[in-house]
Amino acid sequence: MASTQSTDERPLSPHVQIWRWHATMAASIAHRISGVALYIGSALIAALIISIAMGPDAYETVYGLILSIPGRIVLLGFTGALTYHFANGIRHLIWDGPGTGFSPGVASMVSIFNFLFATAATVGIWAMAYFS
Repeated sequence: MASTQSTDERPLSPHVQIWRWHATMAASIAHRISGVALYIGSALIAALIISIAMGPDAYETVYGLILSIPGRIVLLGFTGALTYHFANGIRHLIWDGPGTGFSPGVASMVSIFNFLFATAATVGIWAMAYFS
C-alpha cells in the first residue's frame, strides 16, 4: 500500500511569498484594506450624526476631535480609501460586466491608474476644501 504522506514542503495554493509582486496584486490587497478603512470611517460618520442628535455640546466635542491634527489625518485616510475603493470598484464592474481587461498588461495599467487617480482625487478634494 502506498504512503499518503507527502515529502513536498511547498504550500498547497499560491502564496504571497511565491508570486512576484505586481501592480494587480497590490491593487487587490489595497482594495481589501480600503474596504476595512471605509467600514471604520463609516462608524466615525455615524458618531458625528449621533452627536448632532445628542445636542450642541456633544456635537462641539466630536467636531473638535475631527478638526484636530489626528482627526484630519483620519479624514485624509478616509478620503483616500473612498476614492481608491471607488476607482477599483469600477474596475471590478468592468471585469464582471463586459469581462474585459484581464490581460496582465491591461490589468497592471488599470491598477496603477487607480492608485494615481486616488492620490490625485484625494489631493484635489482636500485642496478644494481648504482653498474654497
